[in-house]
Amino acid sequence: MRVTTDSPSPRHVPVVVVGAGPAGLTVGNILRAASVDCVVLEAESREFIERRPRAGVIEEGAVRSLQRRGLADNLSKRAQRHSSCEFRFGGERYRFPYTDLTGRHHWVYPQPLLVADLAHEYVDVRGGDARFSVRDVALHDLDTARPSVTYTCPDTGELRSLTCDFVVGADGPRGAARAALPTAHARIARHDYGIGWLALLAEAPPSSDCVLFGVHPNGFAGHMARSPGVTRYYLQCPPGDDPENWSPDRVWSELHQRLEGADAPALTEGPLTEKRVLDMHDYVVEPMTYGRLFLAGDSAHLVAPIAAKGMNLALHDAFLLGDALVAYLDGDDGTGLDGYSEACLRRAWDYQEFSQWLSEVFHGAASGDPFRAGTTFARLRRLFTSPAAAAAFAEQYLGASERY
Repeated sequence: MRVTTDSPSPRHVPVVVVGAGPAGLTVGNILRAASVDCVVLEAESREFIERRPRAGVIEEGAVRSLQRRGLADNLSKRAQRHSSCEFRFGGERYRFPYTDLTGRHHWVYPQPLLVADLAHEYVDVRGGDARFSVRDVALHDLDTARPSVTYTCPDTGELRSLTCDFVVGADGPRGAARAALPTAHARIARHDYGIGWLALLAEAPPSSDCVLFGVHPNGFAGHMARSPGVTRYYLQCPPGDDPENWSPDRVWSELHQRLEGADAPALTEGPLTEKRVLDMHDYVVEPMTYGRLFLAGDSAHLVAPIAAKGMNLALHDAFLLGDALVAYLDGDDGTGLDGYSEACLRRAWDYQEFSQWLSEVFHGAASGDPFRAGTTFARLRRLFTSPAAAAAFAEQYLGASERY
């Protein structure tokens, strides 16, 4: 895969995007489609970001927005459409047909494939300027009309500087954008769940045509298809647990037990190619702006993978921000930029609330607390006996609310 070669920095570009993940590359593509010059800076190599294992569930609303912008050709051809999910508890299977309730689907398309598509479109098709493997990225003068970004060129070791009108910070929680926020300016609200998930990738075909959620006294288990030959699994474990504590035999034994269901076919086993522990936590940065800096994606908020919302939030940020930047640079009064943070945060907090609710469903049975276990099963029973509860769950699960 060809990597864009760094070249001498222009004196000025309208927008510098820091971070080449789903949010940063989507903003870059929206800008290039409007003939707005921008530079995308990324600390990792292009090969790395196109292979880094991440999420894979995309909401239909996000897919439609990508399609409208010409960013979903491969996704539309290759992604799997899912119309239901299945809860397994008490040795039984409970199918939840959310498409029947809403007319909407979930799409399964691994994030590395989406990032590769977005990078190809930005660099190779739309001629965008992307500079990979840069070091020492720093943001300056963000509270002025002429901010700048400096970085070290990986090829020459030279310190280079870009001046711009706006900076998009999409380089995650430990990136240069978050580091540039004055401590007194932003509030970072954080929630720790006190649990871990053992994240697994198995070279094995999916064992179901839908996502499986196992609610079990031993802990939660999840099954999510990634491709015809690869399946993502999750197992609840203690936070900070050592992945080496989980031998393949132990992993498959727990998965079989926690995902058991009446008449369910046995899980298809295969080699485990990834095994890491995720400590479940959320955070939200308020506001998502400072001067001419606009945060997007994980720089601004993190939703634990409990509800599969992280990549979707990043994309929604990017759609709003990219459109608002284009409008402003085209002579708009700036209303979209002024309202960007508030609009994004409404959706972010809604997704956080749903993640907390779903966490109790997933983990209450294994809490050791009879009260929490009792309310967990009350929620599950209501989900499958009350049309109103089912409709509310489907709307949040799919991100299908008309307004946030």
